[in-house]
Amino acid sequence: MKGLFTRPRVIGLALAGLIFVVDQWLKWLMIGPLQLRQVGNIHLLPFFDLTWVENYGVSLGMLTARSMEMRWGLVALTALIALVVAVWMMREKLLGEILGLSLILGGALGNIVDRVKFGYVVDYADFHIGDFRPFLVFNLADAAITIGVVIILARSFLISEKPETKNDAGAPVTEN
Repeated sequence: MKGLFTRPRVIGLALAGLIFVVDQWLKWLMIGPLQLRQVGNIHLLPFFDLTWVENYGVSLGMLTARSMEMRWGLVALTALIALVVAVWMMREKLLGEILGLSLILGGALGNIVDRVKFGYVVDYADFHIGDFRPFLVFNLADAAITIGVVIILARSFLISEKPETKNDAGAPVTEN
């Protein structure tokens, strides 16, 4: 059990927890004090608005929950994915992979809580250039998931495995 909670894993768990807490706080801010649901849109900058969106799907409108069964199916599916990511993160040793996975885990947990509480995910961040919107309206959890996936993909494509080294007897040497 001692080797399970290494420094990189503790950092990863802390980052996942931080993403989750900040995501839920921002969503509370949108629902409560800013009353974004009632207002609909708050113009902040020439390229950024707060816009209320209830996201009943997973990503890009896929797997939209149109019934209670589909809603709980999405909760189960995303919880299973979060569990797989958590197990993967706890098996990783390198901080780079752990950080990418922790962003995915923290974001997934934030969106799962929304889906359980409301039946949809609260989205609010609306980047635009005039009427052109390069992204759908999203939230911090979505951004964390996206950045985490990009980190994992970039590391898998750009960082090659270390070549196997051999000791004087010609046997492979593994690093722990």
